[in-house]
Amino acid sequence: MKNFSELVKEERPDYKACNSGFESLNAVELISLIIGQGTDQTNAIRQARQIMNVCGGSLRDVANRRPEELEVVQGVGVRKALAIKAALELAKRVEHEAAAERDKFDSADAVWRYFRPTIGNADHEEAHVLLMNNNFSLIKAVKLSSGGLTETAVDVRMVLKEAILNNATVITLVHNHPSGNNRPSREDDRITERIKKAAECMRIYMCDHVIVTDTKYYSYAEEGRL
Repeated sequence: MKNFSELVKEERPDYKACNSGFESLNAVELISLIIGQGTDQTNAIRQARQIMNVCGGSLRDVANRRPEELEVVQGVGVRKALAIKAALELAKRVEHEAAAERDKFDSADAVWRYFRPTIGNADHEEAHVLLMNNNFSLIKAVKLSSGGLTETAVDVRMVLKEAILNNATVITLVHNHPSGNNRPSREDDRITERIKKAAECMRIYMCDHVIVTDTKYYSYAEEGRL
């Protein structure tokens, strides 16, 4: 790919974006627009190409990199690295908002699509609970813990308290596996059983426990384990 100074107007990413839409741009061109504004755009495409090379051509890898890891590319300082991370974070939030507009969360796929943008590729475990009404409409999503799913981290009393305070009659437990392995552990099984039994005592229906990764999920309900 040529530098900005060598491109005719019709080949420039900014011109293409305005006239043909952002979908006409490849990943390198999109990144060059993010890091090239207000600076020497002659180097923007070169830096964007190097960023993609460092990340193996994967935007998912770019999203998972810390800002300082992007700064290994010459000319990409903290401001440009943060601009790239900010743009990717906005993309995640758009996806999350779209998933939140669903009328019902009565399927593991709906739950996974809601949480994947926020915790699917996180580098630590987080546990959440979805609080719903009898129609499986979302009342509230509550973060229970960060750092791991254990009986200490996930307080069953807190789950039930949140459900009662929000008049929820249906709950779904959700947590992620940063390893990318969606299979449940023995600890996952124990927490699921404890919350299910406690919820039954309070006449609250535990719909599912969904384990989220970036590319797939595991559903206790779909596996017939609830």
